[in-house]
Amino acid sequence: MAHKKGGGTTKKNRDSAGRRLGVKIYGSQVATPGSIVVRQRGTKFYPGNGTQLGRDHTIFAIRKGTVTFRRKLGKTVIDVI
Repeated sequence: MAHKKGGGTTKKNRDSAGRRLGVKIYGSQVATPGSIVVRQRGTKFYPGNGTQLGRDHTIFAIRKGTVTFRRKLGKTVIDVI
């Protein structure tokens, strides 16, 4: 007879790494063309002047300027002015 319990495996002990989402450049900070302002899942923030929306809903700057956040019709819009 065995005097030690067998080291069994567990099936539910896996987790994926965090996706590093969120705001990368905050209001009144300077953004350069191509720099990522927000990484998000879905459109929590919307692109405004000087920004565009990527395929994965990432908002990035298309010109150099200062990042501003504003509300428009109940939505948060990000501009680079």
